[in-house]
Amino acid sequence: MTAASATPAGVTTHRDRARMGARFAAVIATTAAFSFLGQPIAGSLAWAEDGAHATVDVPEPDNYRMSDYRAPVPSTLAGGTVIGIDDAISLHEAGALFVDVLPRAPRPKGLPEDTIWRPEPRQNIPGSIWLVDTGYGELAPVMERYFFDGLEQATQGDKAAPVVFYCKRDCWMSYNAAKRAIRDGYTSVSWYPEGTDGWAEAGRPLEPVQPEPRPDE
Repeated sequence: MTAASATPAGVTTHRDRARMGARFAAVIATTAAFSFLGQPIAGSLAWAEDGAHATVDVPEPDNYRMSDYRAPVPSTLAGGTVIGIDDAISLHEAGALFVDVLPRAPRPKGLPEDTIWRPEPRQNIPGSIWLVDTGYGELAPVMERYFFDGLEQATQGDKAAPVVFYCKRDCWMSYNAAKRAIRDGYTSVSWYPEGTDGWAEAGRPLEPVQPEPRPDE
């Protein structure tokens, strides 16, 4: 009797467990690498019966996302429309307002006051406005006013004007901003969760941009 035939069907051997352990370790290592690079994996992983992984749907919260902003995002937006690259391109070509809400890198702590600080320019979807730091779950009154004033000026007060919110892939800040606009009465809100990552991957151009001036600067 050979070693292979000596193992009853359905019994896990030490070799099988070693193989499964190696597979699990590889997944953990890949996840850690992506997290370290600031590129979270799109979707939560769950093991299927055949050993493959499946993407778990992320439920839409009742309110704003308050923390862990770089994480898998939902596929829905109550009161708005979630769009992919094809719709994003169509809306862009039709002249819709594109709004980026990605935070800007802060001035390094301890930098002498007389040192000029020039953060790296943001590469953005052409024609966008950048309402920096307005995607947090909670905004200070001055930043909330900055957000709404920026939208009002860009849409010329037309809350039915099509507006597309984005930042980067798997970034809850664009979700929060879209929800905030919907709650303020904007009726044609789209959310492009792939952001500049998906735009660039589709071969579309990006351009350097500076944020709209903040009232507290």
